[in-house]
Amino acid sequence: MSCTTTDQSAFTPRFLATAVGVALSGLSATQQAHAEEPKGEALVLDAVNVVGQAIDETSYQVERVQSSKYTAPLVDTPRSVTVVPQQVLKDTNALSLQDALRTVPGITMGAGEGGNPQGDRPFIRGFDSQDSTYLDGVRDTASQSREIFAVESIEVAKGPNSAIGGRGAAGGSINLVSKKAHVGNSFDGGFTWGSDQTQRYTLDGNYQFSDSAAGRLNLMSHESNVAGRDKVNYDRWGIAPSLVFGMGTSTRLNLDFYHMESNDLPDSGIPFSMNSGGTARSSANPDKPVDGGDSSNFYGLTDRDFRKTRTDTFTVAIEHDLNDALTLKNTLRHGNSMQDYILTQPDDSKGNVANGTVWRRINSRVSNTATTTNQTDLFGEFYLGGFKNNFSTGIELSREVSKRSSYSVNTDTTPATGGAASNNCRPNIIGAPSGYNCTSLGNPNPDDPWAGSVSRNYAGTDTSSRTRALYFFDTLELDPQWLVNAGLRYDHFATDSKSYDADSVTTSKGEDTSEFVTGQLGLVFKPADNGSIYVSYATSATPPGSMLGEGQEGNALTSTSAPLVSSDLQPEETRNYEIGTKWDLLANRLSLTAAIFRTEKTNARVLVADNTYENAGETRVDGLELSASGQITDKWQVFAGYSYLDSELVDPGKASVGRGATVAPGENPNQGNQLTNTPNHSFTLWTTYDVTDKFTVGGGAFYMDEVFGNAANSVVLDSYVRYDAMASYKLSKNVDLQLNVQNLTDEVYYDKAYTHFANQAAGRTALLSTNVHF
Repeated sequence: MSCTTTDQSAFTPRFLATAVGVALSGLSATQQAHAEEPKGEALVLDAVNVVGQAIDETSYQVERVQSSKYTAPLVDTPRSVTVVPQQVLKDTNALSLQDALRTVPGITMGAGEGGNPQGDRPFIRGFDSQDSTYLDGVRDTASQSREIFAVESIEVAKGPNSAIGGRGAAGGSINLVSKKAHVGNSFDGGFTWGSDQTQRYTLDGNYQFSDSAAGRLNLMSHESNVAGRDKVNYDRWGIAPSLVFGMGTSTRLNLDFYHMESNDLPDSGIPFSMNSGGTARSSANPDKPVDGGDSSNFYGLTDRDFRKTRTDTFTVAIEHDLNDALTLKNTLRHGNSMQDYILTQPDDSKGNVANGTVWRRINSRVSNTATTTNQTDLFGEFYLGGFKNNFSTGIELSREVSKRSSYSVNTDTTPATGGAASNNCRPNIIGAPSGYNCTSLGNPNPDDPWAGSVSRNYAGTDTSSRTRALYFFDTLELDPQWLVNAGLRYDHFATDSKSYDADSVTTSKGEDTSEFVTGQLGLVFKPADNGSIYVSYATSATPPGSMLGEGQEGNALTSTSAPLVSSDLQPEETRNYEIGTKWDLLANRLSLTAAIFRTEKTNARVLVADNTYENAGETRVDGLELSASGQITDKWQVFAGYSYLDSELVDPGKASVGRGATVAPGENPNQGNQLTNTPNHSFTLWTTYDVTDKFTVGGGAFYMDEVFGNAANSVVLDSYVRYDAMASYKLSKNVDLQLNVQNLTDEVYYDKAYTHFANQAAGRTALLSTNVHF
């Protein structure tokens, strides 16, 4: 069934795969020819200062992050920051952002449902960080399932950091560092062939045109099914060219473009059901996913379900060295991100699953988000009163517009039943009489000939925002042993929202203007050059409508459940207290960190009376984090971490009746509960060992404690341990092979949860990659 409104490009994934194959051959010959040429002056140019990269190409250790807003090396930065470098992405054979974030403890992924769109939904330290993703230090708005074929490294900053990124970021933020053109010529091509019909082609070629100009091209084509799941498949392709002019000069210009399209048969996973005791779900007896005896069961419909996405991002960045100590940079970006889908959520809301049936609930969305941002930064160093200052200051101006609508999906194929009656999904209406809107829990048929109808529903919501911000960051060196790290940011955030019916008649409006100041302050003591001990304090603010309808907002501009009679529409506030230490050991090859912290979210928007909300709620997370990254020996590398999170809903406000805004009698039973998607314990370990100069083996273990899927703590995902393994062999200087086996023991586990369903993770997956380098 073709229900999408998206125009299909003639540049298909198969065409791209062919292009990659041709390029592999053609560029290989070109690179060999260049390798035989005399080396010209271009090869002796000073290297461009690229931050956010590992000490060398193969190291797991990272010295600095990409953003100039971090005014000190990581060892002297008084906050928890984890950088996933390129070599970890390669060794683990990560194919998506979710794969990459698996190596970072304290991060869980949430599921999309209803008004919360499909896409990456990371929870950092217990807080939804879906809207706190950045690309090269600039906010990357809109929910997406992000690819990493054009990503150099991934930086995860933990704890509130609105001072650095702007609104939101209560638990932390994620910055993707893109692959940019650079000095010299290089070529990397890869083909991955794996289980479940996985085929992935990638190309990464860089060519230096002259002493001061270079271009880089990244291509990707990916097709796969999902191990352990019926019917689910992913099909995507992408292209990311990059140009740089002025390398080695005082003025540099970067032009970057990113395009990615996908066309999937999505999977909403497995429904929850009453526990074996048959008692009603509650925090004392939480429900778990139930698959009817076969974990591969897919409850969607191949004749109805689809998900298509498209992302385009164009960036122009010009950088000028005013002198040896000061640099001025301006970044202009325009991005567009689209989602278009109809998918099935296996719904247990009517109690049908306990009776052996599943209601194929519809979830649909047609959305587009456009963002234009101009960010100007001045950074460098200066001396004041004899004290050294490494600083960064800047201005951000942005405009974001999100348009969201959906599909009308008629599931009432037997009008005599009244339509809604089939929502109870009684066993006697499974099959043709119900149009296959119901199916068996134990034996669903994804190929049921669904008899409903689909049409565009042009009723929707448009949300727009405007941001004006000023910020300043500084690392003040009092003496070689004492540093003060400080940051301050002022934001003016104005947003408005308009909902309308299918005839474009406005049904509701909302608008708000928020002004807030956020900051960070840290004191660093360095007992040695290679170590530090720090204390820090940081804040963040989440104004109403900050997600522009592109995520689950606890501080929405308007109520999604009932008209707002009263709401003070104040920004939610988060503050973090942290004490930690960082050390670079073993000749500065291995980085160790430890931190304890408390994160408090206050002024949270909660129900206080019928149809009345106030910013009076509170949540709290106390935690401990440990990490290790780098080389233990010349042959042995490690990338590991542990996180302990003790979370609590301190004040959730009044209990409501159902999903409405009417106060229920009595105290809110959610008070004192654990935050959703927040495990007490999580642990990650990835390590490799060079057995010989050509042969490397590696493996990983990833543990996640149980997590709850709702604030009531009435649905839960069990804890799990997943094991991965890899081996690589260098056939020659230019060709190597790599085998990855992910989920080695074929563990059946769930990695995302929502109130009525859970997403099942992929089973055992084997991936064999052939890589060519010049």
